[in-house]
Amino acid sequence: MNVAIVGAAGRMGGRLIHAVLEAEGLKLTGAVERPGHPQIGMDAGLVAGAGELGVKINDNLAVVMADADVLIDFTFPDVTLQNLAVCAELGKLVVSGSTGFTPEQRAAVAKFAEKIPVVLAPNMSVGVNACFKLLKEAARILGDEFDVEVVELHHNKKKDAPSGTAVRMGEVVAETLGRDYHQVANYHREGMCGERSKQEIGMQTVRGGDIVGEHTVYFIGMGERIEISHRAMSRDMFARGAVRACQWLQDKSPGLYDMQDVLELK
Repeated sequence: MNVAIVGAAGRMGGRLIHAVLEAEGLKLTGAVERPGHPQIGMDAGLVAGAGELGVKINDNLAVVMADADVLIDFTFPDVTLQNLAVCAELGKLVVSGSTGFTPEQRAAVAKFAEKIPVVLAPNMSVGVNACFKLLKEAARILGDEFDVEVVELHHNKKKDAPSGTAVRMGEVVAETLGRDYHQVANYHREGMCGERSKQEIGMQTVRGGDIVGEHTVYFIGMGERIEISHRAMSRDMFARGAVRACQWLQDKSPGLYDMQDVLELK
């Protein structure tokens, strides 16, 4: 299965290149960067520290996808939608770990997925997706008697807040408790904001240094507290998850999937 990677010269792109090279049944055939990027034309393997691969970084996605079966996309919603449009036209598969989609943008992704198979997940980590499963079970058991707070920490270069993973954690809990996440999520407390409601789910964001990613969901009751946490030590786990998604996706029908599908956790 031939793989192309968008953002190949970036930190995540480099880890994805290594993961593809290590994966059984996958071959790196394409590397893409934005027009004007200083490393256009350079060997993607050399840029990633993986040795010369004979794959030049290109700024034309359609040209790159001519030789690829699947695109791995860790970019931003606007860019992902542009990439999906190209891949849908060419009938190519897409695995995307982009975050920060609005409901309207997510609906647009679903429209493209009517034509091609797409895995879209805010977090490709196997461990984080196990946490999603645990959160659903915890919320089911604890019910409305426990207050729920989500705290996430990331590096100072991250552009969206809260993280897509934190939002998905809040959504999982809200769905299990029969709440509308967009109605109960509380992103900001300051001054005389009043008592905490029983329905709200607090969402707190921390940014600093080189933190890869940390997420903790607190279920806080009277006299006891349960914490479900995940801490990422490197970007390799995201890259391995994306590779696993590629391998899983190759024989699937058009549709919008996530890592819960890939890991058979649904």
